[in-house]
Amino acid sequence: MEKTKKEVPVEVDKTGKFIRQKNQFATPFGDQPGDLPVEAERYRLLWAAVCPWAHRSVIVRSVLGLEDVISLGTASPMRPNIDRVDWEFSLDENGIDPVLGIQYISEIYKKTDPEYAGRPTVPVIIDVKEQKVVNNDYFRLTNHLETAWGPFHKENAPDLYPEQLREEIDALNDVIFHDVNNGVYKCGFARSQEAYEESYDVLFDRLDELEQRLSTQRFLFGDYITDSDVRLYATLARFDVAYYSAFKANRNRIVDFPNLWGYLRDLFQTPGFGDTTNFEAIKIHYHLSNHISSDDQKSQNILPKGPDVSNFYSPHNRESLSGKEEKFLIYK
Repeated sequence: MEKTKKEVPVEVDKTGKFIRQKNQFATPFGDQPGDLPVEAERYRLLWAAVCPWAHRSVIVRSVLGLEDVISLGTASPMRPNIDRVDWEFSLDENGIDPVLGIQYISEIYKKTDPEYAGRPTVPVIIDVKEQKVVNNDYFRLTNHLETAWGPFHKENAPDLYPEQLREEIDALNDVIFHDVNNGVYKCGFARSQEAYEESYDVLFDRLDELEQRLSTQRFLFGDYITDSDVRLYATLARFDVAYYSAFKANRNRIVDFPNLWGYLRDLFQTPGFGDTTNFEAIKIHYHLSNHISSDDQKSQNILPKGPDVSNFYSPHNRESLSGKEEKFLIYK
């Protein structure tokens, strides 16, 4: 089927800067009036392995042992051959999500709100009982899983969001989001040279700062992995295979930063991180299905052969910075 030009909601301001759409479904999980109830087997997390926002929720779900509590639906890395931006369940039998019975993620958004006009985004939590979207707040979702979902964490689950560090974690997460997580998209989706170069400089200035920060400590807050590391990992893992070329974020690759590269390998080799990272899907999406690519590039249908990702398994020696083999602060 021939692809048609997709209708993309406008997320670029008059100067050419990319402005990401806001989340419409942000009700938190908890036990306060109006909160979403925390119940095992009631919800389904929809994601695509290509998406960094969704990936970090899947990492936390795995690390905390919530796989049997919140089910997972996986969309294809390829955009469907339709005239809008959407996610499709073409990986499933008959191209239908087996729990929700939908072909496209937009279907559940429209079922929840017939007037919904934004992009149907992942991650998104679906209340299977009510058959509706209840939360697509990618910025806070990992925090909900780390706190409100505590009663369902596996035995000795790590504390990724320790209470005494939450204010500092939140502050760093905000910086990482604007300058790195969303920073690569600001480069790739910029519609003016000025907007692109401004975003490019902010991105690499921040990566330089993080490189220095990680020169004396194993993780962003010292000896143990926190929520901030999950968020940074999701972008770093995609950087060399996608953002460097597809988004023109090409001053340096992550392998060119000694500390960031060792840090990335350390996390990749941690259960929940590397085993949920699908480099092939990431390359397919950003190089073959990316709507900012030219029509000529799409028609060539050529998937880059590199880079070589086998080196993600090479020794990192980061444990020498902490003097510890373990990477998580375990609940007492």
